Amino acid sequence: MNQVIKLLKNHRSIREFAPEPVSDDMVSAIVEAAGCAATSNFVQAYSVIRVRNTTTRKQIAELAGSQRWVESSPVFLVFCADLKRAEMACSYENSEMVSGTMEQFIVATVDVSLFAQNAMIAAESLGLGGVFIGGIRNDPEQVCDLLKIPNHVYPVFGMCFGYPLGEQEQKPRLPVDMVLKEEAYQADEAGLVKYNAICSDYYRNRSRGSREETWTSNISAMMAKPLRTHMKAFLEKKGFKCQ
Repeated sequence: MNQVIKLLKNHRSIREFAPEPVSDDMVSAIVEAAGCAATSNFVQAYSVIRVRNTTTRKQIAELAGSQRWVESSPVFLVFCADLKRAEMACSYENSEMVSGTMEQFIVATVDVSLFAQNAMIAAESLGLGGVFIGGIRNDPEQVCDLLKIPNHVYPVFGMCFGYPLGEQEQKPRLPVDMVLKEEAYQADEAGLVKYNAICSDYYRNRSRGSREETWTSNISAMMAKPLRTHMKAFLEKKGFKCQ
């Protein structure tokens, strides 16, 4: 196994951080590496906002569901899908961007997601660890107000990172034979049964927060209720009408 694959397979969410600071040069190197991710048609539809202000961090932590690591992590970033720059490019060329299409929304969201995953990998390669914060979408309008995010830009998720404090356990991922399909899609109910047993064992025996749970019970509890129904109206207000 080469070192890149070993690094990728070692990923886990880190929420407890050592007090050691992360240098500005290191953050810049991480963002530069993130910018080398694949991007649709060279649009590079992303921006990232580093939040240092402790009051702002506290407010975002509360909006995200009282996630205290948003306050305590050495570095907190907010990753945004950004079509404002594309709008400016059109204006520079004396043209007008046709906004509000579903494809634009997909392009911007995928671009920033690839960018952010590169950032996480780069951080981990430097001995750091981190966690994505999807909870900023609990109240994206307030996040936009706090960070002065304009139209045609929306905050997709945050990321905390720093030097890990102690060892963190890793959740067992779906096995390859459940994910990799040959020639055509095939549902794998038998695989779900096996994976439930693996996840149940993990939840029962992990050192923090032992509980009786399976993968399907966890997912069904989440998917059986509407999730962040405010997002459609919010996105339309920001110029992502998804027509």
